Amino acid sequence: MTVRSRDSSYSLGGYLFLLPNFTGFMLFVFLPVIASLLLSFCKWHIFNDPGPRFVGVGNFVRLISDPEFRYYTYNTVFLMLGIPIGMGLSLALALLLNKGIRAIRLYRMVYFLPTVSAGVALLVLWLWIYNPNYGLMNYTLAKVGIKGPNWLAGGTKLQFLKDWLGIDPMCYWSKIALMLMGLWTGVGGYNMILYLAVLQGINPELYEAADVDGANAWQKFRHITWPMLSPTTFFIFIMSLIGGFQGGFQAAYVMTQGGPEGSTTTISFYIFRELYQNHHSGYASSIAWFLFAVVFTLTLISWRFGGRVVHHE
Repeated sequence: MTVRSRDSSYSLGGYLFLLPNFTGFMLFVFLPVIASLLLSFCKWHIFNDPGPRFVGVGNFVRLISDPEFRYYTYNTVFLMLGIPIGMGLSLALALLLNKGIRAIRLYRMVYFLPTVSAGVALLVLWLWIYNPNYGLMNYTLAKVGIKGPNWLAGGTKLQFLKDWLGIDPMCYWSKIALMLMGLWTGVGGYNMILYLAVLQGINPELYEAADVDGANAWQKFRHITWPMLSPTTFFIFIMSLIGGFQGGFQAAYVMTQGGPEGSTTTISFYIFRELYQNHHSGYASSIAWFLFAVVFTLTLISWRFGGRVVHHE
């Protein structure tokens, strides 16, 4: 066998090994993405219509004027308000675990455990925690003399908004409940691990030199630790931004079904509802592509201006 024929057989073997993955990618990723893009310009009720009917940008025009979509976008953005809080708590936890304390590996495992646990199992656990009659949350509040609310169903009117803006919105505890749950599952997860990895890679000689100069703990954090953490912080922010717009489906589906009165319905759950419950495949596809455009635009803007706050060695 010549060298050329041997190389050809090796190349053929490599392509054969790649073929299953490539086939799966084409069938389950690439072609569905192209199909959803085409459907976003069509109107098609899966069971009532004989086939897709081209409507141009009609779905996107409907989307912009859809009050439900605006409300569910507000829900999504509201839940994303927990992102900076979660990032700050993850950083604080990483700083704590970076100290030379006993059983540090055990603490790291315990804090990271919710991230690798089954999502549905955690949601069932939180259903018990938020139960208004025997849940842990209201039991703890009762011990300090506070009557807990119905976390996943109750709400209170925001009277000041009615007085100022003439609207009568409800502030549902379910939004707060889902945000608190997200903080619990996210603080000790991958964000903490990323921060911890960077902290352990900082040269200790930098802190020793700062000690010689008489720097206090805050000055060392501000001038040494934080600049080193800024690229990781920027990366975490971008990923959290993307995940925030795409998230909320699992919790809404398992815990609240999007209620009460749509207060926990996010954009991702709205897409699911339009596609699998209302069978509006074209409109659901337009929502998905509109969401992609928003996330892509915000990501580009963040990358464009993020370099101003990121320290590069």
